[in-house]
Amino acid sequence: MTVSAGGETPDVDVVVIGGGVNGAGVARDCTQRGLRVAVFERNDIAFGASGNNSGMIHGGPRYLTYDPNVTYSSCLDSGHIQRIAPHLLFRIPFLMPVHRDSGAGSRSAKLSLTLLDAFFDLYDKYQPLKRGKPHTRLTAEELQQLEPGLAGTTVGGISFDEWGIDGVRLCVGNLVDAAEAGAEVRVHTTVTEVLRREDGVVRGVRYRDLLTGESGVRTAKVVVNATGAWAPLTAALGGLGADKARIRPGKGIHVFFDRRLTNYAIAVRAIDGRQVFLEPWQNLSVIGTTDTDYYGDLDDVVATTEEVRYLIQAVARVFPAIHGARAIGTWAGVRPTLYAWGPDPDGLSREHEVIDHASHGAPGLYSMIGGKLASYRMFAEEATDLIAQRLGVAERSRTHLRALPGGDELIDPIALAEDAGIEAVAGARLEYRHGARSLRVVERIAKNPREAAVLCTCEPVLEAEVRYVVQHEWAQTVEDVSRRTRLGLGSCGGMRCAARCGAIVAQMTGRSPLDGQRMALDFLETAARRRMSAVGPLQARQEALSLASVRAELGSTRVIERPSGVLGPSGYGPAQSVPERLKGAAE
Repeated sequence: MTVSAGGETPDVDVVVIGGGVNGAGVARDCTQRGLRVAVFERNDIAFGASGNNSGMIHGGPRYLTYDPNVTYSSCLDSGHIQRIAPHLLFRIPFLMPVHRDSGAGSRSAKLSLTLLDAFFDLYDKYQPLKRGKPHTRLTAEELQQLEPGLAGTTVGGISFDEWGIDGVRLCVGNLVDAAEAGAEVRVHTTVTEVLRREDGVVRGVRYRDLLTGESGVRTAKVVVNATGAWAPLTAALGGLGADKARIRPGKGIHVFFDRRLTNYAIAVRAIDGRQVFLEPWQNLSVIGTTDTDYYGDLDDVVATTEEVRYLIQAVARVFPAIHGARAIGTWAGVRPTLYAWGPDPDGLSREHEVIDHASHGAPGLYSMIGGKLASYRMFAEEATDLIAQRLGVAERSRTHLRALPGGDELIDPIALAEDAGIEAVAGARLEYRHGARSLRVVERIAKNPREAAVLCTCEPVLEAEVRYVVQHEWAQTVEDVSRRTRLGLGSCGGMRCAARCGAIVAQMTGRSPLDGQRMALDFLETAARRRMSAVGPLQARQEALSLASVRAELGSTRVIERPSGVLGPSGYGPAQSVPERLKGAAE
């Protein structure tokens, strides 16, 4: 749609399409520079690659061989993220064993170990940027002492470390910070058209809320396409060819297990030579990841049995106990990698690029292509610099200096749990997800002690946290709550908590109890589908029976009422100080 050029005053300065880490990062940076922002996310925050990755802000030592700038930027931004969100980071020590492969003697393997040791000497130069520890060369005996479960065919190995993070919480933190600075944030709201004037200049977007049915227009001076793998489709909404924001989508899947199987992440080679890993991640173990070209539905990305077998085969060669471990689910995402014809997907660049569509006749429209979770903040800064230049804003980025919500104070989770009268593990998990803002969650318990009830024992997740994320973090479905709190992602798969969570979400959003039951069943069915590729025949039959029982109990109608309540952040009040006894949590 085009309209005549005129002197209309736009509703906002910048519209950001996409609630992944890049869109969230741009929204936060723009608001800090005094710009008015509106964010539209068609699904939910971190629905795509930002919430379905390996859960690390790693430097990527393998990129040193062909893309060293990616390693540098990732390590540099990793250090910045640690500064602004210290509560979300946890150290993941890695072991990289070197094996005596069939056909290769001990001398050849020892030479490989020496070369690997020299390679990590180079990577050590980047480690100070991300507060990493220098690598260490280990003997075969030392490897066995550190991880007795390793297959005994090694000649030694290397240890190094990376940093783990919950990508969803990182996205939520950026958007909450933007909202508190005045940004409008809408989830489950699709942009149906990018509006342009007759002279081609972008002037805003037309949108539709998929839950309420509300539709409208937001006019703006700039529109940012930060939709990741959906970028070509979003560019087409503005009348541009999909090739103007071209990417090469790459599918990556992970399998997660019901407990920590190791104290160290283990890097191994798959049958085709690709590097994959087993890692302890939060209170789970995760194996990943694949990298294949993807041609399917971006809204319905699931792991296949073949992909799961590929990963388990690779890990079992080095860590045989994986065969006896209980897989409880998978997640899958699509990387929006820069387009190139010819290279293997694993060899595609992880660099990023901001496309100014002025060269395509659409001034004011920008697309963010590529990138990594580890360098999202830097990517967002580069995009916001271009926006600021176009709008005549001289303010520079401060996103590397100002803490994300919850990251301004470190608190003691044990003291937090004691004060709230909850279990220590519940306090620790709450503090990890919300940092200093976990105090705001436990304040709910002080006002209503019933909210101390544990809804999900696997994480665990308190009723107070569920209510908090509905009221302050745009959670509108059980799936949304799960994404923010990890409710239902443990061993029980949500069977024990989804129904109660659905009742709470329905009550808080003005929907009926029946609708709460329907949301719960939708969540359980989706979770079962994601698990199916990773479970054996016996477990699959048991799960089918359990799901049929729950379906009969909750009902099978697919009518979901539209919410009538007020959703999203409803005001946080004045800044709150952290009590002295809760301060001083160590790394």
